[in-house]
Amino acid sequence: MPVPTSQSDPATPRWRAHQLGQLDRIPLDGGASWLPVRRALDVTAFGVNAFTAGAVDDELVEHHDETSSGAGGHEELYVVLAGHARFIVDGTPVDAPAGTLILVEPGIARSATAGEADTTVLVVGGRPGAALPASPFEHWYAAEGYRDGDFERATEIASAGLVDWPEHPHLRYQLACYRAMADDPQDALDHLAIAAAGDPAHRRLGRLGLRLRLNPRRPAVSARFRVALGRLGALA
Repeated sequence: MPVPTSQSDPATPRWRAHQLGQLDRIPLDGGASWLPVRRALDVTAFGVNAFTAGAVDDELVEHHDETSSGAGGHEELYVVLAGHARFIVDGTPVDAPAGTLILVEPGIARSATAGEADTTVLVVGGRPGAALPASPFEHWYAAEGYRDGDFERATEIASAGLVDWPEHPHLRYQLACYRAMADDPQDALDHLAIAAAGDPAHRRLGRLGLRLRLNPRRPAVSARFRVALGRLGALA
């Protein structure tokens, strides 16, 4: 599948797709091959490449700590896509079958060899802190595990996102839901007002009423909260 290489052409799609097996394989000392993922997809937000080893004991990741003159000083995430890798991180052996994720900070020595033939490792890197702030959705996704019980904890987790996204409509909407389910209508309405200001769709909040009714711990919307929502035009 051909991959666009220029974003300056108006006809160039704003997305790209590629198969790892179609990428160039650049042989490296030690037996492995480098797959230039970033260059093939023209990624500009972070570094990403892959290494594949055809034989057991081939070197997948050279010994390095991201501080040498040829390194980028990156925090690196290693994702074992296929096969089985054997890492040594800061002197500690790490067994890494397919599905393993290993994050290593700059200054920490790391290396890896193949424990099975045809082992492939994806490496994603960037300067520490460069990709932050985290996307708003991370905060409410992290809180969702608590939404059917510990609403104070859900509020605490989601509220951390307000440091970087103080007026984000959907984050405020999620906080309104948590506060409503915690029987704190005034705090819920405060969040709701900000959500509605940023996105009028949140003013209707049919989903909020539904979530409150379906929650087994909150079988119905309280009378005072229904009145307050009505003032905002959230419920008919």
